[in-house]
Parts: sequence; structure tokens; C-alpha cells
Amino acid sequence: MSELPRIVSVAPVIYGVLKVVFTDGFEGVVDVRPLIADGEVFDYLRRDHANFDRVMLGDYGHYIFWTDDTGYEIDLGADGLRRDCERQAEVHRLMAS
Repeated sequence: MSELPRIVSVAPVIYGVLKVVFTDGFEGVVDVRPLIADGEVFDYLRRDHANFDRVMLGDYGHYIFWTDDTGYEIDLGADGLRRDCERQAEVHRLMAS
């Protein structure tokens, strides 16, 4: 069984796009705009794009999160972010070749 990915750092690139660095050294850029474009849970991030910049790293690097005005945490897991980083990197690689 392989070890679950963990995040070392996360930083916004532009609204809806994050740079994520993992414990194994993998660095990826992931576009989460399609994910946050819909659904009530993401209203906080859509309401003011500056809210997206307040992304934080969760305990032990297992997730990233934002805390809305009511204290509710909006989180995304490290495993899903890693998968999406890898998929999006592959798409960019194929487009460039």
C-alpha cells in the first residue's frame, strides 16, 4: 500500500488556481475553478476573490482549507489535489507536444 500524499505548502497563483507542493517533492499547479464555480458551499470563495487567497494548510498536510465568515471550513483533501495536479500536468504536457 502506498503512502497517502501530504502537502508541504499551498499558495494561490490567481483566483481559482493553486500551487501545491507535496512531501515527496512533487510540485503541481491545479485549477479548481470548475469545482468552486458551483455549489452553495463555495459561495464564500466566489463572493470575494480575495477570500480564495486565504487558503491554509491543514493538520499534517492532509488537506487545505478556507474558513468562511461563520467559521465553517471548506476543505479539499491532499489525495484529490494530487490526482488533479497530475492529470492537469499531463494535459498541459500533451498540449505542448
